[in-house]
Amino acid sequence: MPTLRETLLTSLHARLSALPASVLRGEVLPERVPAGGVVILRDGDPGEPEVTLSPLRYHYAHRAELEVVVQDRERDAAFDTLCAGIGTALAADRTLGGLCDWVEPEAPRPVDLPVEGAASLKAAVIPVVLHYTLADPLA
Repeated sequence: MPTLRETLLTSLHARLSALPASVLRGEVLPERVPAGGVVILRDGDPGEPEVTLSPLRYHYAHRAELEVVVQDRERDAAFDTLCAGIGTALAADRTLGGLCDWVEPEAPRPVDLPVEGAASLKAAVIPVVLHYTLADPLA
């Protein structure tokens, strides 16, 4: 049986898979970026939990990361559209079906990456903070 942490990341990946981009989890950037762009979900870091006693609970603010990459002549507009789609997908259900307390994306910091002999890439990492509570840090 998967842990809550794995269930949350799987649910986040499934929610993002509805985007018109290619959505991967833990993969390397493909050699060719599809027309709709690529989103790669990285598991990230659960960080140090806040702990409450009686009953013992571990409260996490887990920082997963979305690597967003587009390659298009109109890469600024394509990047903006993809980021807005991610925001809409996450806002539709901030608890991932009741699995966590809250899902909060942070603003991207885009960069333009030149590619020799091809259209430039526009990329960013978008942190997504998953707030959840566990009775056991390994559960």
